[in-house]
Amino acid sequence: MVVWEFGPHYSFDIFRQSNARSNQDYRSTAPISWSPRSETIVLQHSYRTCRILLVLSTCLSATGTCDDWPHWRGLQHNGHVNESSHFSGGTWPPTDAVWSNNVDSGGSGPVVVGDRLYTMGWKDDQDHVYAIDVQTGHEVWKQSYNCPRYGRHSDGDKGLYAGPSSCPTFDADTGHLYTLSTDGDLNCWNTRNNGERVWHVNFHEAYQVKQRPKVGRRRLRDYGYTTAPLLSGDAVIAEVGDDEGNLMAFSKKDGMRVWTSESKDPAGHTGGIVPMIVDGLPCVAVLTIRNLLVARLDKGHEGETVAEFPWVTDFANSIATPTVQDNSIVITSEYNQYAITRIDISRSGAKQTWTQPYASGVCSPVIYSGHVYWCWRGMYCLDFETGKPIWRGGRFNDTASCIVTSDGRLIVWARQGELALVETADRSPETYTELAKTPAIFKADVWPHIVLSNGRLFCKDRDGNLKCFVLSKQ
Repeated sequence: MVVWEFGPHYSFDIFRQSNARSNQDYRSTAPISWSPRSETIVLQHSYRTCRILLVLSTCLSATGTCDDWPHWRGLQHNGHVNESSHFSGGTWPPTDAVWSNNVDSGGSGPVVVGDRLYTMGWKDDQDHVYAIDVQTGHEVWKQSYNCPRYGRHSDGDKGLYAGPSSCPTFDADTGHLYTLSTDGDLNCWNTRNNGERVWHVNFHEAYQVKQRPKVGRRRLRDYGYTTAPLLSGDAVIAEVGDDEGNLMAFSKKDGMRVWTSESKDPAGHTGGIVPMIVDGLPCVAVLTIRNLLVARLDKGHEGETVAEFPWVTDFANSIATPTVQDNSIVITSEYNQYAITRIDISRSGAKQTWTQPYASGVCSPVIYSGHVYWCWRGMYCLDFETGKPIWRGGRFNDTASCIVTSDGRLIVWARQGELALVETADRSPETYTELAKTPAIFKADVWPHIVLSNGRLFCKDRDGNLKCFVLSKQ
């Protein structure tokens, strides 16, 4: 973390968010040159009367640097963290939670940037956006706005989908936080000014978005908006699911719409939009209600469809986020599809490389070192190139998320707060190996994604209970 401080009263953080630099030493991304022996450097600007204090935190490990977690699925949008599990045998996590808090109900996952955690919750007919101090768990600021508990066209499974589901996303350039409510409120908040709202648009009011249609063989379901927004250049992209465009991009500065996608599919019920490169072109992938959609982002071609792969699931329950590896995408869902498949994308379209009769209903897969992992009533490992099963093991239920650490381990967050540490196939190539498990941290389902950032593990359930475990003291 790099902190610039102007005098005694005002500070803001500058954070590294470049995927291209994610595996470099943090020192190579610092805005000024510095000596590794120096932890604090004082600068003077000739045109400023205040002193600028640069604090460089030494969050280096043998395997790399520690990352912020600024948006859905982490810095690289793929469930990878650039730090180790900090496991050295014995009890893991090493101590009880250092703090607990409650941020109201909803499945929205936390994001962590420097010394702040941001998340959302619903209570008393309002959504609440929280900034939490990661050291103490204390509320730094809270912003609220009127919002129903369910989307205005909500239908079915209200015991599971209540309050905000979408994960916030943070813009390091501006310090703005973007959130999306279940009722389609896209908000921009200024985290450098106590979360003051910068702009707002409601998709239903602006575009008269209709209820999702019935798809598959079973009943209609509409869970409101669940898909996390994605930052791209000067725009924030959201899956609106309108007849003007499935995807829409809005100016980060003022919320004005700047483009719409060629695809007009209704929105799906998935976790997030994922960036990828296809034959040199910047693109995004998302599971709409009917297709895996890959759309272009390059100037003059924004929103044009590169490829579509049909993927219709009962209830539109393609919840697990597509996982990207180079030009390949792994998608999975339960119900009538009950499969996991690899789709290779080129400018000429989509090609299915393999499919296997295994599934994830909720957990988004992670791809690591030639293998695909996910947790769905057990932990799975497949060969990424062929789809061949490698191993399966563990006892888990339907609700789970997982991340992979730089030392080749999987952190699993499942059931009603079950926290497990599992070896990848790099360390355990023939069988499932569980290193540690802590049961029943909470009492409600853990829909929100697990987060590891700067030696701290953040665990949240859909009732808004939030705990922090320190894995490594920096």
